[in-house]
Amino acid sequence: MLKISGMKRIALLLFLILAAPLAAAQGWPARPVKILVPFAPGGTADTLGRLAAQKLSEQLKESFVVENRPGAGGTIASELVAKAAPDGYTLLVSGVASHAIAPALARGVPYDPVKDFTHIALFGGPPAVLVVNPDVPAGDLQEFIRLLKAQPGKYSYGSPGNGTHGQLVAELFKQLAGVSMQHVPYKGGAAAMADLIAGHVPAASNTLTSASSHIRSGRARALAVSSASRLPDYPNLPTYAELGYPQLVATIWFALSGPAGMPAEIVERLNAGVRRGLDAPDARQRLRPESIEPGKLSAREFTEFVAAEARRWAPVVRASGARND
Repeated sequence: MLKISGMKRIALLLFLILAAPLAAAQGWPARPVKILVPFAPGGTADTLGRLAAQKLSEQLKESFVVENRPGAGGTIASELVAKAAPDGYTLLVSGVASHAIAPALARGVPYDPVKDFTHIALFGGPPAVLVVNPDVPAGDLQEFIRLLKAQPGKYSYGSPGNGTHGQLVAELFKQLAGVSMQHVPYKGGAAAMADLIAGHVPAASNTLTSASSHIRSGRARALAVSSASRLPDYPNLPTYAELGYPQLVATIWFALSGPAGMPAEIVERLNAGVRRGLDAPDARQRLRPESIEPGKLSAREFTEFVAAEARRWAPVVRASGARND
């Protein structure tokens, strides 16, 4: 019988330990993959998560199953994924709410938005838009700023809720423009738009997704959008950047993430699958009504983006006094 020395036995054991994850990665996916969406069905996070799941299922020949786990601004589902095994079978639709705003907004968020996750691929997301009721005597952003400065404290704005991206974009705009507006939080973007149309609030900072039909109908007047450049479907709507506020290039982004420590091979396959899937003509056609440009970042670039977003929004949250509802 061949005898193995103690040192060789240890070396063999180390080899088997190190080789096991590689073998598992090469055989992945061997069973259905679960994607947790931290918000209710029907929203942008859910739409993007299901579209990505469909495209990954088609490419990787295994089921990617979406499960909605809403609550606490996305932190409930995020914590579950952070604590899951990093084997590629439990993933998360992460986003600016759960990974940039919530850690600054609430004490005791049970995860680090960068260290406790493997950030895989950026889906993209809709920009924010500043809209006013047509009765407000301001035809463009500069006129609105002059109105706010002439009558400080008179005007308010609605948003989808306390600590939402809509509120933070508006608060940053207030800081940069040196104007005053009272924040009125709502339970979602649709409610904010309903009160704006009814004349209960003169302005709103909302996702373009929530505001688009009202802008097209003329029931809301759009003054500025937070996209990097003008949108093809809104050629007459200027960006904050071109109006002198480059700091307000921002989207309500969503993405695919997993637990920290996922095998690099799985991460690269997922990143490639998401980018290829969302760039397909049928996917672009589904995303265009929401003014979403698919993300093109590598996994490394996306991880750096998440860290930068967390640093970017933390001081805005603190300065705004935003809090959880």
